[in-house]
Amino acid sequence: MEVPAPQARAGEPGKGQEMTLETQVAVGAEEAAAAVPAPTVKRGETPRQQIRRAKVVTRRRFSAEDKIRVVMEGIRGEEAVSVLCRREGLTSSIYYRWLKDFMEAGKLRLRGDTLREASGDEVKALKAENERLKQLVAEYALEVMALKKSLPGV
Repeated sequence: MEVPAPQARAGEPGKGQEMTLETQVAVGAEEAAAAVPAPTVKRGETPRQQIRRAKVVTRRRFSAEDKIRVVMEGIRGEEAVSVLCRREGLTSSIYYRWLKDFMEAGKLRLRGDTLREASGDEVKALKAENERLKQLVAEYALEVMALKKSLPGV
């Protein structure tokens, strides 16, 4: 009885092969993907919608501190941007977008522009206040109309 030799999976080195950096990254990505729970499939959902939803669920989100750290490492120039991006799991286009945003924010700050974008909580509070003020104006407009109608000769 002959036992078949084990076959190497795609991305794993076979007998006498060395694991390249690309293969190591691919195997690491497979392991990382296995740790993320698969999203449930909704009824009537097309494959394109499933893929889009899976990308949203598994998307990495970097904090502002992480973005600043990565951009500063790139500015220092101790290693190539491509190596930095590979280590952090970024594409170079994302790095350069962060760098552009970083530089633009610095230019605005040096000009003395202290305006900033409102946070989510501030936006919610402003919307609530706006709604309350609209209600007040509507109530006063109704009172004025009622008073005008109650006056004789108008």
